[in-house]
Amino acid sequence: MHRDRLPKAGTRLTRSYQQRSIEVQVLEIGFEYNGVVYASLSAVARQVTGTRWNRFLFFGIQKGAHRE
Repeated sequence: MHRDRLPKAGTRLTRSYQQRSIEVQVLEIGFEYNGVVYASLSAVARQVTGTRWNRFLFFGIQKGAHRE
């Protein structure tokens, strides 16, 4: 699992997509977007775009990123 690549709980991830600002709150278990908790960032990306995305690519999380 790639949980070690994800930011720690409490972090807000932001991204611009089709002239919209997408903001996701990292939770201990899951990710909150627009008041809904999703099991994965991939699920959030799919909700936003309507297509499948790699969670790290969509949210710009770099390989080798670490939790503090």
